[in-house]
Amino acid sequence: MMIPILKQLHRIYLLLVITLFFILFYPFYYLASRKPEWYGFLNQLRALNSMLCSMFTGIFFRFTYEEELLDTQNYIYCGNHTSNLDIMIFCLLAKGRFSFMGKDTLLKNPVFKIFFSTIDIPVNRGSRMSSFRAFKRAGNHLNQGMSLIIFPEGEISDTAYPPVLMPFKNGPFRLAIETSTPIVPVSVTDAWEKLWDDGAKYGSRPGICDIYVHKPVYIENLRSDDADQLKDRIFGLINSKVINNEHR
Repeated sequence: MMIPILKQLHRIYLLLVITLFFILFYPFYYLASRKPEWYGFLNQLRALNSMLCSMFTGIFFRFTYEEELLDTQNYIYCGNHTSNLDIMIFCLLAKGRFSFMGKDTLLKNPVFKIFFSTIDIPVNRGSRMSSFRAFKRAGNHLNQGMSLIIFPEGEISDTAYPPVLMPFKNGPFRLAIETSTPIVPVSVTDAWEKLWDDGAKYGSRPGICDIYVHKPVYIENLRSDDADQLKDRIFGLINSKVINNEHR
């Protein structure tokens, strides 16, 4: 195990690498974000950026698929959220045109601002009006064939280490039912061991992050009243792999 000083040095190096590649990619991000029809290319750039950051920092991602995902199908990807690495993970996992839904404070983040002011969807979960507008926009994206990436916990837990899965919000599951979009549950089992949250407390270290991609849950004959049942089902699937990793 790396001693704390080395983990803090690695975190500084990680931030430098992310910043450098963002600067290099920024002109291309800016151009690709100008028109919705270029969003597929924008996401290819995000995936390439994530891959390069992974290579240069020594933090790699190993995906295990329960079932092959279809390139022609759009999905709602639901994953647990323990690390800033999760953004890179889902940029590599999702294909084609997709958008993230995240807290509106990311509009002030120098790296994420360009995405959350264009392709991605900011939401203030403390505001009903903001939530309504965000999920309406997300529904429009899904109906246009885009996928959606959302962390139904709504935030990273900063009280439990190792992190535990927090209760899910209902919104993503109502949205899945309303748009008949299959959900892909994703268990990010150990990214927190390499970088918990933003790494400020424990630093970061190189290694392999394991990600278990469950088979899609198709929304058949479900009504809005079934959102709680669907939420519990997805929570159980994701948590089954998270718990197994915590107790290994």
